[in-house]
Amino acid sequence: MNNNEACAAYFKGNPAYRRCFSEFEKKWNSYGRAKGIITLKHTSEEERRAIGGILGKTFYEDAIRFPFTEFEKGLQSTKFAPVNFEEVLEAYFGRKMITTQKMRMEEERIRAELFETVEGCLAEGAGPDSIVVSWLREMYSKKKYGYQTVIREYGRDRERTEKLLKTVGRALVLLEDIRETQEEYPLAVFSAEISGNPHYFDQGTTAGQLLVHGVCYAARTDYPENAHQWRELLLSNGIVPDNISSIVHIYGLRLQIGGDWHPAYDAFCRRQEPCAVTMENLQELTAVQPTGDRVYIVENEMVFSYLLKHLEQKNVTLLCTSGQLRSAAVKLIPFLLDSGAEIYYSGDIDPDGIRIADRLWRKYGDRIRVWRMARRDYERSLSEEVIGNISMKKLETVENPILRETAEEVRKKKKAGYQENILTDLVEDMDGK
Repeated sequence: MNNNEACAAYFKGNPAYRRCFSEFEKKWNSYGRAKGIITLKHTSEEERRAIGGILGKTFYEDAIRFPFTEFEKGLQSTKFAPVNFEEVLEAYFGRKMITTQKMRMEEERIRAELFETVEGCLAEGAGPDSIVVSWLREMYSKKKYGYQTVIREYGRDRERTEKLLKTVGRALVLLEDIRETQEEYPLAVFSAEISGNPHYFDQGTTAGQLLVHGVCYAARTDYPENAHQWRELLLSNGIVPDNISSIVHIYGLRLQIGGDWHPAYDAFCRRQEPCAVTMENLQELTAVQPTGDRVYIVENEMVFSYLLKHLEQKNVTLLCTSGQLRSAAVKLIPFLLDSGAEIYYSGDIDPDGIRIADRLWRKYGDRIRVWRMARRDYERSLSEEVIGNISMKKLETVENPILRETAEEVRKKKKAGYQENILTDLVEDMDGK
């Protein structure tokens, strides 16, 4: 046993030094050396006598204070001298003495390794410049975008946290593909496809929170403050939180549910009133029957209301998708086609509206006709709303011949065309049938 070990054994065998060495440990962790003032309150006579013996002092008060350096210096006058006080502490506590700063640096190094490992894994599949990789980099560098959630989980289980980040990363990659196709996924289906657990990304789960952080990063938007904002955020990214959130408004359309014509929708048809239909209502849809041989689909709720008001008592079928086609509308369209009716679709003449119409055409061909979205309609619907360069890029992949020609004109004028500006044309088309 060397001097340091013998010294440590002596102090460890004497309970009078226990509190004193606990304070030594704190100071050494902070400074990495003997520094600072040691303060002990409510000391016993044994503690004061033991510590005073090393320092060469006599303490009379219950509270004692002394410089750490004086205790270290006093040890060099004992039978254990010479001693290395760091090694004495290590032998006393049975571990290496590491300063708080070094501990933090080591922890940070391990955390960095975690993020680098996940980043490397996701970069292989999504590419080094992908949104998901950028999200991880900025999460770590700026300590934002879900960082605190990750660190909280990291403190519980490093391996599980690594798996969590990789799973959420794969989900964000799939979301990019979904945004490109602009089709909808039920949240449960999306969760099951990514993780095998349909509730993995539910609101309130750790994975669900991280997914929302990633989505907000990609969209450069704030984290949702409530359930409504959370639902709207997911819907805007093609994820349907539940079957109730996916809605299509219909007028003049009978629905056959489970093999029987549903009396509620028959009643709406008889009364010539519109109604809202959710994906939940359409779960057991078996057939539809339009009023007449044409079905008109519009994108905008206000346009839908205007057309109904000006076509009162007319035998027409009209649907409103409220922007991007939600799963309820997607489910209805094949049944509308099977009914034999001609389908006409009209949306705003801007990059988003043109892409929706073009996607429908690519999926169903000329079975769905582009309605009032030609170049001459664009001229009549023109507004003063300027289209940004990022949105303009959406027009580069348009395939439908009519829409491609319109898109070319939109690129020249860089302004949006809105259905509200051609309402009379839409009414005349429907009234003339």
